[in-house]
Amino acid sequence: MTGTTDRLTPGDTAPAFTLTDDTGAQVSLADLTGSGPDGSRVVVYFYPAAMTPGCTKQACDFSDSLDSLRGAGLTVVGISPDKPEKLAKFREKEGLTIRLLSDPDRTVMQQWAAYGEKTMYGKTVQGVIRSTFVVDADGKVEVAQYNVKATGHVAKLRRDLGLD
Repeated sequence: MTGTTDRLTPGDTAPAFTLTDDTGAQVSLADLTGSGPDGSRVVVYFYPAAMTPGCTKQACDFSDSLDSLRGAGLTVVGISPDKPEKLAKFREKEGLTIRLLSDPDRTVMQQWAAYGEKTMYGKTVQGVIRSTFVVDADGKVEVAQYNVKATGHVAKLRRDLGLD
C-alpha cells in the first residue's frame, strides 16, 4: 500500500469521506461542512495511533482548544487507523472532547495523501503522515499542512488561522 495521491493544496476540493467514530456512528465530511446540518469549517487531522505519546499530546491540545476553535466556527475531527473501540478507550482515558474517526484500511488517508512514504528514525517507511487540514464551508481545502509536529502544532495552527 503506497500513498500515490498528490498532496492537497489550498483551493482543492477536499476528498469526501464517511467513517465510523468512537461511538460507532457514521460521520461524513458533508455532514460537518457548510452543506451539512452542523455546517462549518472543519479541522481534519490525521495521526498514526491512539494512546501513543505524540498522538495523545496532539489530541489533548485539540481538545483543550476546542471551545475557542468552535467559537471561530471550526469543528475538529481526528482520523487514525485505530478501530472505533480503541478510539473510545482513548477518548475515555484522556478525557478528549474532539471527535475521533476510524480509517482502518487507510483509504481516506491515502485520498488525502496522509499515508505513504515517510522517514522515521532515519529509515524510509510506509505509514501515516501526521497532517492537518482546514476545510471551508464549501468543501474546499483552506489549509493543508503535512509532516506536522505533535507538540505545539495546535498553537501554530491557531496562529495561522489568526485565532491568537
